Amino acid sequence: MAAKAFVVHFSAAKPSKEPFYRYPDCPSTSQSLPLKSLSGNKPAGNFNNVLFISHYTLATLHRRLSPVSAGDSDVPHPFHQIILNARNLLAGNKAALLAVPWLGMLTGLLGNLSLLSYFIKKREKEAIVVQTLGVVSTYVVISQLAVGEAMPMPHFIAISVVVATGLVLNFLNYFNMLNAGLWRFWEDVITVGGLTALPQVIWSTFVPTIPNSILPGTIAFVVGVAAVVMARMGKLSKQGVKFVRAISGWTATLLFMWMPVSQMWTNFLNPDNIKGLSASSMLLAMIGNGLLIPRALFIRDFMWFTGSSWATLFYGYGNLVCLYCSNVISKEFFLAATAGLVSWIGIALWRDTIAYGFNSPLRSLKELVYGQ
Repeated sequence: MAAKAFVVHFSAAKPSKEPFYRYPDCPSTSQSLPLKSLSGNKPAGNFNNVLFISHYTLATLHRRLSPVSAGDSDVPHPFHQIILNARNLLAGNKAALLAVPWLGMLTGLLGNLSLLSYFIKKREKEAIVVQTLGVVSTYVVISQLAVGEAMPMPHFIAISVVVATGLVLNFLNYFNMLNAGLWRFWEDVITVGGLTALPQVIWSTFVPTIPNSILPGTIAFVVGVAAVVMARMGKLSKQGVKFVRAISGWTATLLFMWMPVSQMWTNFLNPDNIKGLSASSMLLAMIGNGLLIPRALFIRDFMWFTGSSWATLFYGYGNLVCLYCSNVISKEFFLAATAGLVSWIGIALWRDTIAYGFNSPLRSLKELVYGQ
C-alpha cells in the first residue's frame, strides 16, 4: 500500500506554536497530528518556512521537475532550497531535510543531464549554461541531504560519480576532446535512464488514485535496453537508429512537460491548494520559458519549441488561469499577463517570418513540424 504524503507547516508568525501534519488530499479536514507524536522528538531549532514532507515512493518525483517553486504545492526552487537546507544544517535541524524527496531530486538531475547532452551537441551556449546550473544546483541540494543523513550515503556516492562523469564527458565533447565511442555510450546511458523515468513519473502522479507500482519503469527499462542493444548491433534501420538517439532529449523534455499536468491534477484534487501557488513564480515560469520560444522556432528545433511552448502555456499561464478563476490574482494582473503572452508569441512568429522572407507565419510553423 502506498504511503501517505504529509505537509508540515511551520508558523513564521508564531514560532513557538507546535508544528503539525495534515493530509493534503483532505484539505477540509480539521484533524492534525503533532509533529513529535509522529517522530518521537520535536526537532530543535526555529522553522520559519513552509516545507513539504513527501513519502519516499516515486509518487513525488514529478514535484522536482518544475523550474520554479510553486508555493504550497511544490518543493522550493533549488537555490531557495540550498539556502534553507544550509540554515537547517547550521542549526542542527537534520530532520528538516527529510522534507526534500531525494528521489525526486534525482529525477530532476537526470532530466537536466539529458538536456545538457542534447544542447551540447547543438552548441546552444545559453541553453548549456541553464542546464549546467540546473545540474550543479540540484547536486548541491542532494549533497546537503547526504550530509543531513536524509538519503543513503551509497546512493549519494553513486549519484556523485554519475554527475561528475556526465559533466566531464559533456564538456569534453563540447570542446571536441572526447572519443566518439565514449560519447555514444553516455548517450545510451541517459537514453535508458530517461526512458525508465518517464512512464514511472507519469504513473506515480496519480498515486494513490491508482496502485503504487514500479512496473511501468521496469517495462520501460527493458524496452530501453533492448532498443539500445539493437541499435548497437545494427538491427535497426537508419530511421530506427535516429529515433533511438533522439529518445534521451525527448524523454527529458516530456518529463519537464509533465509538470503542468501533475500540477493541474493536484489543483483538481485539492482546489484549496491553488491559493498556495505563487503568482510571481508562475509568471516567471511563463516568461522564462516564453523567452526560449523564438530561438527554438528560428533554428527549427521542434523538441525545444514543444517543451518551451508547453511550459509557457500550461505551466506558467495555465496556473495563472487557475489562480484567476480562484480569485487569487486580480483581473488587471491576469489581463496584463495574457496580453504580454499573446504579444510575445505574435512578435516571435512575425520576426521569424521576416527573417526567412516568408509571407505567412504558418510556413514557419510548417517547417518547424515537418522540416525544411
